[in-house]
Amino acid sequence: MNKTTGVVVRADACRHKGLVGITGAVLAVCIAVFSAGGAYATEAKPNITPAPTIAVSEEPLASLARPEYAISLYGDLKYGPGFTHFDYVNPDAPKGGTLRDSWHGSFDSLNPFILKGTPAIGLGMMYDTLLVSSLDEPFSEYGLVAEKVEVPKDRSYITFFINPKARFQDDTPITADDVIFSFNTLIEKGSPLYRQYYASVDHVEKLDDLTVKFVFKPGDNLELPLILGQVPVLPKHYWKDRDFNKTTFDIPLGSGPYTIKNFEPGRQITYERVKNYWAKDLPSVKGMYNFDTIRYDYYRDLDVERQAFFAGEYYYRSEHSSREWAVGYDKPAIRNGNIKKELIPNHQSRGMQGFVMNVRRPIFADHRVRRALQYAMDFQWLNRAMFYGAYQRTNSYFVNSELASSGLPKGEELDILNKYRDQLPPDLFTKPYTLPDYDQENGRRKALRESMTLLQEAGWELRDMKLVNKKTGKPFRFSLLLRQPGFEKIALMMQARLRQLGIEMDFRLIDTGQWLNRIQSHDFDMTTFWWQQSLSPGNEQRDYWSSKAADEPGSRNFAGIKDPVIDQVIDLVISAESRESLVQRTRALDRLLLWGDYTIPQWYQPADRIAYWDIFGRPSVVPTKGNSIMTWWIDPEKSKKLGKGGY
Repeated sequence: MNKTTGVVVRADACRHKGLVGITGAVLAVCIAVFSAGGAYATEAKPNITPAPTIAVSEEPLASLARPEYAISLYGDLKYGPGFTHFDYVNPDAPKGGTLRDSWHGSFDSLNPFILKGTPAIGLGMMYDTLLVSSLDEPFSEYGLVAEKVEVPKDRSYITFFINPKARFQDDTPITADDVIFSFNTLIEKGSPLYRQYYASVDHVEKLDDLTVKFVFKPGDNLELPLILGQVPVLPKHYWKDRDFNKTTFDIPLGSGPYTIKNFEPGRQITYERVKNYWAKDLPSVKGMYNFDTIRYDYYRDLDVERQAFFAGEYYYRSEHSSREWAVGYDKPAIRNGNIKKELIPNHQSRGMQGFVMNVRRPIFADHRVRRALQYAMDFQWLNRAMFYGAYQRTNSYFVNSELASSGLPKGEELDILNKYRDQLPPDLFTKPYTLPDYDQENGRRKALRESMTLLQEAGWELRDMKLVNKKTGKPFRFSLLLRQPGFEKIALMMQARLRQLGIEMDFRLIDTGQWLNRIQSHDFDMTTFWWQQSLSPGNEQRDYWSSKAADEPGSRNFAGIKDPVIDQVIDLVISAESRESLVQRTRALDRLLLWGDYTIPQWYQPADRIAYWDIFGRPSVVPTKGNSIMTWWIDPEKSKKLGKGGY
């Protein structure tokens, strides 16, 4: 689900804006980022413990609600009502200087809320949301555009009390009309994702100029109040005479900490800090957004982009190539200390990065076929030969967190799965889910034998060393769609493994814009994607795996999963009433997804590889969800010494 923080959208910024759920300005950008090997997107998520039952009062539950400064899904809030700033920022960080950064591909729009076009990176910095997620709690939100919220014990509505100081960048006050306009416009004209994500909202009421009430449909969607806190606030007066459905190069009006200074389509975009940003002293903002300007230069070639960093063309880099990290950073600027190279631990769930099989295609409809194709991935060899031993195998859709299933189901997880026992594979209850290990004794021979057995059971056979359908005689042939050159070598390895089974796999490398259009329309056989997960999964799981989302263009159910059991378990995850129950229900969902073999899992590293020119200062505390460049600042003395950073 989308736990937004109002942070810049970059390779590691989708992580802080959060894709799961998705906040307006990052939807199209982050979806492109989430292909395997791309940037992360870690989301923050709420933390709201349902209040205990009131036994002594006969007053209606709704009447017991009181305005509060923050909201949390499960457990207590970390920060009390008098907090002055988050622990992972420096409230006295100096403002100034320039952050130069990079992005790959191109852009043809400054409208990030629709499916059309490829939006520029960083547009999320222009828009404030009603609330802000903290980066060191599973899912808690604090005031931004809304200074207070009111939620009854039965979670039937949420009321937002808009901060009277809240302003758009033209100094126009933000009102209830703007919030209602934003919500309705995203639902009616934005990406289809918004309609699904906010589907449980029954209606919106304007109580007065600064008060908005969202009333919910009956149900147990406990996180819905927090999801509404992530609505980006758009200016109604700006969009009055403009077409929201179209791509545009008109510089939009926002309410956030940055606005666009200048841009060259497809080449660069530069943002400047709003000097009179209305929220700069709020506790949820203090210590962030410290750069006067932020410039993103676009590169079409990843090697050129990397060399530009060493040449000082930009100052901060997230490295996603284990090979380059191991051997490509032996440069003079590294050796003399002008560039720092660090591995920063990240305790966020790493989600599922994998090769996605589109089960809408008849060739992948049979589960036995999908299981057979798991043997195309020799991870152990890849990790040694290509990854320098840097990775671990992804073996869960919630890997690197307590949400990941393991061993055999037990406790509430087992109770849930037992209800559907007659609809599930018997092995799910008696065997841990495992992935092929070519390093075991006779590993390759066993893999080929098991794979061929499954394919034969599914109606395929070898004829003249070609795998063909027994009934039709058609060969087993499919295409892998790629958007990153680095995956071509991996595709060649898979191609060779599959050829031993008589399967023909070709692969195509296309640009990000084409790839984005293809996956949003579900027009592919197999591709790569990264579903980054929150520490508190919920509403976004419908967009990832539900039967309804499978038929929605623009949804992230790229595999096309249509399973009534998964649909029902998603509902259980969303309605979990305690953290313990959420963990158990998520493990059940994870196990169902794994046993469906919808993806060929890839790999992960529980840390961020970053390199940067030594011109920055940064807080001593790294939040649970990982490093955020928006908490850093330019150190004037270091900047002057290296002649970078704008001082």
